[in-house]
Amino acid sequence: MAEDLPVLVVGATGFLGGQVVDELLKRGKKVRALVRPGSKAAKLEAKGVGIARGDMLDTSSLIAAMTGVSAVVSTAAGYTRNDKNAKLIDSYGNSNLAVAAKYAAVPRFVLISILTCDQTPQIPHFWNKKLAEDKFEELGVPFVALRPGAFFDQAVGMGGDPFSKGRFVWLGSKDARLTFVLASDLAGYLAAAVDADVADGERIDIGWTRPVTMQEAAGIAARRAGKPVKVMSVPTGAITGLGKATAKVLPLVGDMASMVAWFETGKYVADTARQEQVFGQVPTPEDAIGRVAERYGH
Repeated sequence: MAEDLPVLVVGATGFLGGQVVDELLKRGKKVRALVRPGSKAAKLEAKGVGIARGDMLDTSSLIAAMTGVSAVVSTAAGYTRNDKNAKLIDSYGNSNLAVAAKYAAVPRFVLISILTCDQTPQIPHFWNKKLAEDKFEELGVPFVALRPGAFFDQAVGMGGDPFSKGRFVWLGSKDARLTFVLASDLAGYLAAAVDADVADGERIDIGWTRPVTMQEAAGIAARRAGKPVKVMSVPTGAITGLGKATAKVLPLVGDMASMVAWFETGKYVADTARQEQVFGQVPTPEDAIGRVAERYGH
């Protein structure tokens, strides 16, 4: 029976993928993880997760990993790894996932995409997600794509407890209004999407009840922490200049500069109506930021 088959998680050793594994296990799902040859898998195995060795650039290994599963959840992203294969993973690798899913007759593929990816050909890692969605649709693979906003908890948590330090570090304007998410919430939505009542090919925006600026987020955080929280922002121009200067050495910096410029247009905003219908109550900024504060003991 399908419910006895495992859910394959692609990207299970990553920041988000590891949380998806935990969410699936909480739901009583059997889990199989795609792990690259040479990568450590002991922590996953200790949780009872099955291991399939493979790589997104090796289609045959993907087919083997996807054979006999009830669903696949992919959180893999080359952009966040910033290694020599980043562009290949985000383009060729995602295409391989679609081809393998078609060949293995995967009943449902849950793909993490990016908010407004269909509007942003100037941002390579955004546009590659749009192309990935199109590839799944073209091949007729039953899929649902979740399109989250920017990861708030990951952004402000770099470098330690931002509440104790009294500062959030941000790229670009602190007054640009945009959609944020918590990675922990997104992990739950990705796991829930395995069985959600959605149509094949749906693209669902994921975010909070309203967009906020980083300055507004800092104000919410300050009220929670009981102390001032400032925003240290890196100007867009500085990021763009760095991207041009390091284009051959660090090509993803230019990608990041384009992303920050897009944030400042005010168009990086989710319509969360469908999110609420499928996954329930949408978090408010106050609730989400409050939960981040709790993680740091505030």
